Amino acid sequence: MGGLFGIASTNDCVSDLFYGTDYHSHLGTRRGGMAVRNSQGIHRSIHNIENSYFRSKFEPELTSFRGNCGIGAISDTDPQPLIISSHLGTFGIVTVGKINNLESLVREAFERRRSFSDTTGGVVSPTEMVANLICEEEDFESGIQSAQAAIQGSCSLLILTDKGIYAARDRLGRTPLVIGRRDDALAVSSESCSFPNLGFQTERFLGPGEVVCLTGEGWEQRLEAGPRMQVCAFLWVYYGYPASEYEGINVEFARNACGAALARHDSVDVDYVAGIPDSGIGHALGYSNERKLPYCRPFVKYTPTWPRSFMPQSQHLRDLVARMKLIPVRKLIEGKRLLFCEDSIVRGTQLKDSIKILFDCGAREVHMRPACPVLLFPCEFLNFSTSRSTLDLVGRKVIQELEGSEDTDLHAYAVHGSEKHLAMTDRIRQRLRLTTLKYQRLDDLVAAIGLPKEKLCTHCWDCSSTF
Repeated sequence: MGGLFGIASTNDCVSDLFYGTDYHSHLGTRRGGMAVRNSQGIHRSIHNIENSYFRSKFEPELTSFRGNCGIGAISDTDPQPLIISSHLGTFGIVTVGKINNLESLVREAFERRRSFSDTTGGVVSPTEMVANLICEEEDFESGIQSAQAAIQGSCSLLILTDKGIYAARDRLGRTPLVIGRRDDALAVSSESCSFPNLGFQTERFLGPGEVVCLTGEGWEQRLEAGPRMQVCAFLWVYYGYPASEYEGINVEFARNACGAALARHDSVDVDYVAGIPDSGIGHALGYSNERKLPYCRPFVKYTPTWPRSFMPQSQHLRDLVARMKLIPVRKLIEGKRLLFCEDSIVRGTQLKDSIKILFDCGAREVHMRPACPVLLFPCEFLNFSTSRSTLDLVGRKVIQELEGSEDTDLHAYAVHGSEKHLAMTDRIRQRLRLTTLKYQRLDDLVAAIGLPKEKLCTHCWDCSSTF
């Protein structure tokens, strides 16, 4: 996914920018970057963080940064920030999202005799494409508005200018941006968890398509929010850090509610409730509290040297990381009936390995309760569950096994409790070698988050969201 952080201060902002950006490391993936503006211009640095951590890469060079205004990014796509020289001036830009029509936008740009300098693996940088679209207009406001209208998918962004920081949330608000305030500075962030330890108070969540400009003295709205929002529901289920809020709704609170909803529809007899670390823990605590069952940790996560399992780009490396970072506690497993809560089941390969380890350690039963419904449609907006083939999704794979073809009515399988849904769920259970498997109901997930369904993107489960 990726995350953004920006700060405009009346004092030097480098330390706050460093820590604020670092608080987005749970989101990603491949690269981290910072840019600071001072009287000499913009100073930028970008590092690969696939096999390291943001802090260890940037801390040694902090003394070379100075300035009162800066932006940072953790990116799972292209190197960021980019520094652009144009008729609008020299500016830095960071983005997060997914541009589905990037190829067609590039072709149109070539037809207008435009050029691109920043490519990754032969692909034009999405961030440079956004900058190119912005620079076709006479001011930043018009440029951002034009770019958002041209992009199919989603794109939230920060722009570092000599006037301050422009912050723009994507057109349908799929990714969040929130403003924080303290006496000497304003900050804007993808994650509100970056604020408390830096002394910021959450002031306002930007609306869908809204654009504001921040300086050290305050912020000003430049474009009003649009009427429609479809914020990604996976922010609460999986992506978000427990201390963060989106639209004023805390992540850990929503996960507890998800687990409680799973518990209310369950009566299986077990000895312990547990969560697959890390994001499954909040769901499991909610389940445990609702059913008054003891919570324990049969798996503990080893974090000092093993990064997040979605970071490596190959499936083989993802599986290796997932297997090596979770260490079983045999004393809590042997002879026990265990129920695990998990944020989601995407491909199922990592989970299958974990279940095998549990049975190898002597578990009597292993029950699984995912906090969301079966994933049937690859994400079109944030790279979650995106793959080259829909058959990488375990739900789609078993549907093909049941139907003998991909050409079928997928929505019939999405209806919780239907004959097709039950058949699909049982086939997934068999593949994973689980004792029982029950998925979250979509209406219960929506209720746990607490927003109306029309304000949530639920595309991965029911393909109902707007492009």
